[in-house]
Parts: sequence; structure tokens; C-alpha cells
Amino acid sequence: MNTKQRKPIARLATTAAVALIAAACSSGSGDPIDVTAVDYGYEDLPSTVTAGTELTLHNSSATEAHELVAIKLPDDEKRSVEELLQLPPEQFAAFFPGVATVLIAAPGDDAIAVEGNGTLSDPGRYLVICAIPTGANPQEYLEAAAAAEGGPPQVDGGPPHFVNGMFGEITVEG
Repeated sequence: MNTKQRKPIARLATTAAVALIAAACSSGSGDPIDVTAVDYGYEDLPSTVTAGTELTLHNSSATEAHELVAIKLPDDEKRSVEELLQLPPEQFAAFFPGVATVLIAAPGDDAIAVEGNGTLSDPGRYLVICAIPTGANPQEYLEAAAAAEGGPPQVDGGPPHFVNGMFGEITVEG
């Protein structure tokens, strides 16, 4: 093979390698992003991630169970997260078919995935909330969540944690 033949092959190989690296980076195939739940907020919750990014959750609270519920918002939804959280319950519930993942953690523990696996695959805006009732017994909540078969667990407690400020927003970029 002469020098003229090698150059196009080398360029083709370089182009293919760059494309593979770009695809790997854009797929979010890197290390998971660790989010920490505190009473009543999230620490290290990124504002933007790449499609395919996996989130994990650790609950640093000593008393409250916490969750990370990521809900993909419709592409045409322009209201702020704060405005959405002020909607009447029946209007707010209309977003729940967009739930991408639910991670639940007992006090002082790492989360288990009860919906999805923590990966945000589709580009767009995501509302992130903890809807666990304030003051709910953590063990009762975890047992009710296991028995709920995808529905919201029914336990005693006060308003959901997002009323106390446990919410955020993530933009997933393609």
C-alpha cells in the first residue's frame, strides 16, 4: 500500500474513532451522578445532563425517607417548576404519565429503583420531586411503596416533601 492509499484510510479510521467517542460521550455512558437527599432538598442535583445519564440517590436524613421522582415534562410546557407545583392536584397529576424513574431511600441509606433504573434517556425538561408525606413513618412508606404496584403509596403524614422545597429541574440534552 502506498502513501496515497494510506492517507484516506487513516482519515477514515480517525473519523470513525471520533464518531465512536462522540457517541459514547453523548450516550451518558459515564459514571452515575450521585445525588444526596437531605431534609428537604437535593444536593448535587445537576441542572443539565446528557441523555443516558444515570442518577443515584443517597439519603443523608436520619429520620425521613426520601425519593427522587423524575418526570419528563411535555416539550411545549414552558411554566417554571415553581408554577407547576402550585397547580391543583388533579392538574399536577396530569404530568405523572411522564415519570421516567423513581428512586426511594430509607434514612441513611442508598436508594432502590422502584420505577426505571435512574437513567434519564429522553432529551427535554424533567421535574424532580420528593412526594413522600412529611413525617411519614419510613418503614411504613417503604412497605406501602413495595405493595403499591406502581401507584402512589398510601400512608399517613403531612404535605409532600416538595411543598417544603424538595424539588428541582434537570434538562437532558440529546
